[in-house]
Amino acid sequence: MPDFYDIDGANAKLPEIREILLRLQAQRDEIVAVRDRIVELNAPLLAGGGAAATGGAAATTAATGNSARAEADAETQRLRMRMQGLVDQMQAGALQLDGWGIQLREIATGLVDFPALVSGRPIWLCWRLGEKQVEWWHETSEGFEARRRIEDLC
Repeated sequence: MPDFYDIDGANAKLPEIREILLRLQAQRDEIVAVRDRIVELNAPLLAGGGAAATGGAAATTAATGNSARAEADAETQRLRMRMQGLVDQMQAGALQLDGWGIQLREIATGLVDFPALVSGRPIWLCWRLGEKQVEWWHETSEGFEARRRIEDLC
């Protein structure tokens, strides 16, 4: 990992970065879907559907409800394990970027920053998914909203 990237070095890394960012986005979307399913499964319990009934038809309803609850609990457990696996995979992707010295700023837009030096001054080369190459930069004390074109770098 270089301590600092030049524009060519940053651009050369983009194919690998794109792959990681697209995977992170897909994993994030799957986590949201899994979370929504867990909420859906547990909504009846949270709404008070977990009260036990006794006697006659109510006991039969309670037994059926207990069976459904047990199935929902088992699926919830499976989904939580899947979610943890996705989180672990996302951490691995983020750690890969970090190992290259690249700062992951935002998964949703695929925003990353590369550390760079210009005349001995540290800056960030700024890139996000959808851009063909690194064409932006900003000061280390600033963020995306302050980024400027590479041509303006002095």
